[in-house]
Amino acid sequence: MPLNLVFMGTPDFSVPAVDAIVAAGHRVLCVYSQPPRPAGRGMAERPSPVHARAEALGLPVRTPLSLKSEEDQAAFAALGADAAVVIAYGLILPRAVLAAPRFGCFNVHASKLPRWRGAAPIHRAIMAGDTETAVMVMQMEAGLDTGPVAATRLVPIGPDVTTGALHDTLARAGADLIVEALAALEKNGALPSVAQPLDGVTYAAKIDKAEARIDLSKPAHEVHNHIRGLSPFPGAWLDATPSGGKPERLKILRTELAKGSGTPGEVLDDALAIACGEGAIRLLEVQRAGKRAMTAEDFLRGFAVSRGTILGA
Repeated sequence: MPLNLVFMGTPDFSVPAVDAIVAAGHRVLCVYSQPPRPAGRGMAERPSPVHARAEALGLPVRTPLSLKSEEDQAAFAALGADAAVVIAYGLILPRAVLAAPRFGCFNVHASKLPRWRGAAPIHRAIMAGDTETAVMVMQMEAGLDTGPVAATRLVPIGPDVTTGALHDTLARAGADLIVEALAALEKNGALPSVAQPLDGVTYAAKIDKAEARIDLSKPAHEVHNHIRGLSPFPGAWLDATPSGGKPERLKILRTELAKGSGTPGEVLDDALAIACGEGAIRLLEVQRAGKRAMTAEDFLRGFAVSRGTILGA
């Protein structure tokens, strides 16, 4: 028989799994998501992507500020769920919540555990130059992403892929994987899991805006990984001054490795090859403040940058 589930998630990354679980025929008793937050120019309260999708599907939604109170924990337990599926929910689950569902709580995590436990595994994997990641279904326990792994799907990271593109790939893969895991749980009444290795643990700290400034004194491959790891959000940036103009902050959204060398930040040609501490990168997609993202070719039509100019100074 289909499982009775609680779904707990907040951002866009979690939405494909909601759709996949409903399409698989499971009964979603309730969706938990972060409370609506002020957003947009008018700063009106806006429900999270998961909240909005759940309402569109006709699913009941709860948005507690925390799950620490006995009242909230009792309300969760009263649902009588077989299992909870947790994907980027954003709240720590107390032991009482973890223990309430019959089969426990299962987390879909976007890394090759135990590498990149924590808040920003996709960003950190790309910034570190990893060539492979994964989505994993993990039986949750009290530690931060420390639980045993019940299912894995490996995903390659291409040399030029951005966090935005990898995010979407992993979201779809995670949705497929949790449906497969739930089918096994439904069929067998258990979901065998394997403890994570003790070696190779790294932590994916939340991205700080202070990390977004591009340091062109670093080797080109590090600069390239930094830029694609922060694209599209929060967006790596540097300062630039057009010929005869005033300094502007530019978000750099896509680059590629290029040939050439020079003073870090030096513009090497007419197609935005920029020297780094070692080697060079070429800017492919740029966003000026208050404007849409554009190709380097379109950018140069309105922002004259001559050879020899030093960017990021």
